[in-house]
Amino acid sequence: MNNFLKEFKERGYYYQCTNETELSDLLTKESTNAYIGFDSTAPSLHVGSLLQIMCLRLLQKYGHRPIVLLGGGTTRIGDPSGKEETRKILSEKQIESNINNIKRVFKIFLKTKNSKLKPIFVNNYKWLSKLNYINFLRDIGRHFTINKMLTFDSVKLRLEREQSLSYMEFNYMILQAYDFFELNKSNNCNLQIGGSDQWGNIVNGVELIKRESGNHVYGLTTPLITLASGAKMGKTEKGAVWLNKEMVSPYDYWQFWRNTDDRDVLKFLKMFTDLSLEEINNIKNKNINELKILLANNATEMLHGKKEADKSDYLANSTFKENSTGESLPETKVAKDVLSKNIIELISYVTKDISKSEIRRLIKSNAIKLDNKNIQDEKYIIDPSKFLDKGFVKLSIGKKKHFKIIN
Repeated sequence: MNNFLKEFKERGYYYQCTNETELSDLLTKESTNAYIGFDSTAPSLHVGSLLQIMCLRLLQKYGHRPIVLLGGGTTRIGDPSGKEETRKILSEKQIESNINNIKRVFKIFLKTKNSKLKPIFVNNYKWLSKLNYINFLRDIGRHFTINKMLTFDSVKLRLEREQSLSYMEFNYMILQAYDFFELNKSNNCNLQIGGSDQWGNIVNGVELIKRESGNHVYGLTTPLITLASGAKMGKTEKGAVWLNKEMVSPYDYWQFWRNTDDRDVLKFLKMFTDLSLEEINNIKNKNINELKILLANNATEMLHGKKEADKSDYLANSTFKENSTGESLPETKVAKDVLSKNIIELISYVTKDISKSEIRRLIKSNAIKLDNKNIQDEKYIIDPSKFLDKGFVKLSIGKKKHFKIIN
């Protein structure tokens, strides 16, 4: 088996392939251009897209060149895959801004200096915006049957739930197939990689290219990642874990990985770090908390650099000591009118993901502390003089949540 595909499988990236034997031969014989598409629906990608980015890193490792398709055109339509409702349509200005921001993420994760390996960035608006509708239906639409399109999960699941699917969204799979056709023609792209929910769309592209040009191309999919808890990858109580430090700080990003469920740690070390599989195998029996810190450090270093990873590790280590002052915690500014309210209102202001009834329960169980001292009165109000000495108050909620409160 080709080395790229071998490691692709061993790291847990593999789900399906259109013709694995032929693809293995192609990847062994020559450097191949392969693409993954990312629609530009937000100002950043989040951790849910990280598996696809790691696939592009692995392509570069084995001498293949990634094509990053940023869907300026398809973002205007909306992919129904895995969606329960029609995507909100963004303005052209917002889409272009999102594309520019997302490009920066790839320039962090991928090698950009080697001219033979650096990513090729394409925007499908370039060709989709120029399509003549009549010609497109005649030349491309004739290869697609409604019968088959209705069997794809992206369509079938929406219809089974009796949720509306617009004609605009229904066309998405044809446009994605056309993207592959266009990239094969203009960029010699012979492989598309995507999540397992994209399988039908990818197969459409493979078949369209074969019918239109006779070329043999391939599709490769990754599993959809969910946490051992059943939650969706990249989502937390606070919302999405963005790959942008203006939206999620390096410290919060580190904490996301540090709080990985015990059952997911080894899997995520394989999927989301550059540690060799041999190294991971050698350390798999280490203390689980050591492995979580290793995961957090490696994942954070990859995105934010070693300095931020080390800083986050130090900050977490010093903060979680029983009697730490909280000096190095990120600051949380709280207005005086909030500080003048009781402890329940203060905590509700500082962290939105805990209900007031849960806060009351935490107070009763001695899990709320100010400057490492238990608060047992629901009506407690912080004395303003507490800020005079060091300028802040350390608020601890349980063992894992700590805040440096300033006014």
